[in-house]
Amino acid sequence: MYIIAVVGGKRSGKTTAVEALVKGLVKHGYKVATVKHVSQKNFTIDTEGKDTWRHAKAGATITTSVASHEMAIIRKEDTSNYKINDLIRTFRNEVDITIFEGFKKLVEQEERIPKIVAVKNAKEASEAQKRFKLLLAFVGPFSTTRLNLSTPYIDIITSPEKLVQLVLDKFEASQKQE
Repeated sequence: MYIIAVVGGKRSGKTTAVEALVKGLVKHGYKVATVKHVSQKNFTIDTEGKDTWRHAKAGATITTSVASHEMAIIRKEDTSNYKINDLIRTFRNEVDITIFEGFKKLVEQEERIPKIVAVKNAKEASEAQKRFKLLLAFVGPFSTTRLNLSTPYIDIITSPEKLVQLVLDKFEASQKQE
């Protein structure tokens, strides 16, 4: 499975980039998973008072909710020391490409994971250039083109296919190396 990360600050265009990538990669026939970092403390996807919440309150470590077109698995566990492999263990063999949104600190440690960085200003671009290894592209509301960086800028609003093609090229190259 190929992994790519989309990182950046709040409201920098990360989700827009992920949407463009998912749509484009699926259009090319690939199965895609996304993993989204939620930074709010004590966030839960479960709803207080609902049955799954009650199951967890009673002590269930894993609660699964199954509807006609969707299944959600809620695991009550400490994820603070998770690594990439811990986060993908449940679907590792089901998809071709996994896109991580957020997780700056986690993916920073992973030099083998290509990164797309959404930036809002020149300072963020400069910091990202120093901080991250294997930068594929800059995206977001600030065009880094005039900064003459070695990493290209792609406008995902007007040219999402360029970002998709860049990822496909890297993915296909990685498949040839295996």
